[in-house]
Amino acid sequence: MGLTAAVLAVDAGNSKTDVAVVAPDGTVLSTARGGGFRPPADGLAKAMETLTAAVTEALRSAGTPTVTHTSACLANADLPIEEEELTEAIASRGWSATTTVRNDTFAILRAGVPEPRGVAVVCGAGINCVGMRPDGRTARFPALGRFSGDWGGGWALAEEALYHAARAADGRGEPTALSTTLPAHYGVPDMPALIEALHLRRIPHHRRHEATPVLFATASQGDPTARGIIDHQAAEIVTMATVALTRLDLLTEATPVLLGGSVLAANHPLLTEGIRTRLSAAAPKAVPHVVTARPVLGAALLALDDVGAPREAHDHLRAHYT
Repeated sequence: MGLTAAVLAVDAGNSKTDVAVVAPDGTVLSTARGGGFRPPADGLAKAMETLTAAVTEALRSAGTPTVTHTSACLANADLPIEEEELTEAIASRGWSATTTVRNDTFAILRAGVPEPRGVAVVCGAGINCVGMRPDGRTARFPALGRFSGDWGGGWALAEEALYHAARAADGRGEPTALSTTLPAHYGVPDMPALIEALHLRRIPHHRRHEATPVLFATASQGDPTARGIIDHQAAEIVTMATVALTRLDLLTEATPVLLGGSVLAANHPLLTEGIRTRLSAAAPKAVPHVVTARPVLGAALLALDDVGAPREAHDHLRAHYT
């Protein structure tokens, strides 16, 4: 087969885009990296410019202008209507004969399993959960924030830590060491000073996420409030995973449950053990483990799945990334 029989894999998250061109036998022909893919913040046209630049570089390096199929796992592809819009936008570029767009959580799931079967929960800035079976059945959630029923991820943990620290400092809440560890981290004397600095943007908004590692450090020192927040996160993760397993009729089968994203990949003992304990009670046959493989591997494996590549091609591809 010629190069046009290759496949294109795209993993595009909020902070970066990874692209790979893969031959039918699983050989990685080229790779490229670009900026974040943020249609809601930047608009679809600008987001596609960023994506196009990375894909163009990868195709040029592979020595082919087109491939047979594109598998794109994209952040912000949370609803079917968004997947349809993004599929149309990518297909219009003419990179391949066929295109499949999925939420980027599917890339993490597929990267962690030998076949397209299992459930993945991702905690990065936010939280998401998807599940899939080899027959094509999937389970997923809107993952648009609290108004769609979702809670968790780095930003939610940071907000919760600041909330409880503020209430402890002014007497509305129970005492917690967060009311001293958080101001100390940001270099201010107390919570009123931290609240003022955050409100007036003397501490930039993007630095709020720094409260999350402070939360974990405070919890590890035994603070009940901090530990309670982390336990809440564990409960949310297990709830999402259990519902996905139930929807896919996998609750009574030994099934991988993949844990990915920056919060879970850090493998904080309190959170990881909390998840394992709760999951063993809710879904005793589930097999949890943390995924650290690059998500573009999952996007590429999904591409090989889509074109019916043999198992040897999958193994060859996985060997390249491991």
